Amino acid sequence: MTLNLRPYTSYLILNHDELELTILRKADSVDNQKTLADELGYSVGKINYLLNALIGKGLIKVENFATSKNKKNYKYLLTQEGIKEKIALTEKFIIRKKAEYNELQRELENSKNDSIDLLQDKENEIKK
Repeated sequence: MTLNLRPYTSYLILNHDELELTILRKADSVDNQKTLADELGYSVGKINYLLNALIGKGLIKVENFATSKNKKNYKYLLTQEGIKEKIALTEKFIIRKKAEYNELQRELENSKNDSIDLLQDKENEIKK
């Protein structure tokens, strides 16, 4: 049995702000909701709901390709407010990820120190 994993399965655990940021980052590079849903690993319905929410907030505007034979193709464009929100969410994301990184560094250092102490204790027991 072969599993068909989507390329961005790690996005499945995104919180709401991260998902909005991801959609804002990708909005101008996709032609339709199915493509975006496939890239992000979400259903078309979920993407449709989120895009409509972003459109309702005035962060994205939609243009239909008048010359396209496939009328399901749209161009999603960030508005001025969308660009500002994308920047704000990016800054928030970076701050959170830096804090997570620093916490992981502390945990790693503590683990190393604990391991060294444990090894030294075992060596001392063997010497006795």
